[in-house]
Amino acid sequence: MDAIAVTRDDRTPRVVDVPRPDPGPGEALVRTLRIGVDGTDHEVIAGDHGGFPEGDDHLVLGHEAVGVVEDPNGTGLKAGQVVAPTVRRPPNGNNEYFRRGEPDMAPGGEYVERGIDGAHGFMAEYFTSPADHLVPVPDALADLGFLVEPASITEKALELAFAARSSFGWTPDSALVLGNGSLGLLTLAMLDARDDFESLYCLGRRDRPDPTIDVVDRLGGTYVDSRETPVPDVPAVHEPVDFVYEATGHAKHAFETIEALAPNGVGALLGVPEAGWEFEVAGSDLHRELVLENKALVGSVNSNVDHFEAAVDALRALPEWVFDDLVTGVYELEAFRRAFDDDETTIKTAVQFDTQ
Repeated sequence: MDAIAVTRDDRTPRVVDVPRPDPGPGEALVRTLRIGVDGTDHEVIAGDHGGFPEGDDHLVLGHEAVGVVEDPNGTGLKAGQVVAPTVRRPPNGNNEYFRRGEPDMAPGGEYVERGIDGAHGFMAEYFTSPADHLVPVPDALADLGFLVEPASITEKALELAFAARSSFGWTPDSALVLGNGSLGLLTLAMLDARDDFESLYCLGRRDRPDPTIDVVDRLGGTYVDSRETPVPDVPAVHEPVDFVYEATGHAKHAFETIEALAPNGVGALLGVPEAGWEFEVAGSDLHRELVLENKALVGSVNSNVDHFEAAVDALRALPEWVFDDLVTGVYELEAFRRAFDDDETTIKTAVQFDTQ
């Protein structure tokens, strides 16, 4: 069957021929519909993140997937059911994190990630998965099911943020999203659909006219150009914000977030910066802010089945125009390389293997 992979000798994505997988006990065979492409895929391709499955000379890409159950294999799933797979798997059988349904909280060495680190991904005509790692998706969302995984990342970040403020009555009404890429814009749309947030801001480094800024405007948010208004200046230029969602991987933003937060605010850090970047910060001032103003920072990575299920509900609540503007290209296998384009006209792309 056809799959899109990189090899140890050549990191350029290419179509390769691999055997169609057979589902083992407790697994279902899934026919792939669409696979999303995001920044992590580009990092994997560049060799900056992840790794190959042990003993293999190639890695099948793709972790944002939606497919149709081809063979339930006695799992209780139904043939033709639309599903989205979670990403993490135990490296050697099972472990306590997976037994608790909390693979997203497992430390390094206690998991592999499909299409990213140590396990083949879903960018192939078929894949297999344990049934308890497959989340049902309504038929009406089949074409957009590849967005369930990124939306689940935001659902987890919000869960952690509210949990960090659970000792008192936290009623946030302002939020700042750092990053106007596909995840940042999807998050802004998800925040707009909630009842919590009245004021929304999104920070980027682009000039108008720009399609990402158009999405911010249409959502009723305020676009913040970081070249004119750096993160620490947001409170003076706009307002201190109750929630900051950091999706850039720009290491300085982790510390600048503290300055942007209102008293009792919380920042969720999701971007992964390059290692070894050193810079100076006013450590004592930031420490005082955290303590005296009851501020908090939480780190968040990956997500579990509960977050996937919440993501399905969140996507169903979004207006159709958001998807029309966000998804700028879906490409058949013959033109799959266009899904990996990274320019200012591209927001979110996917590779299509089949139709429902």
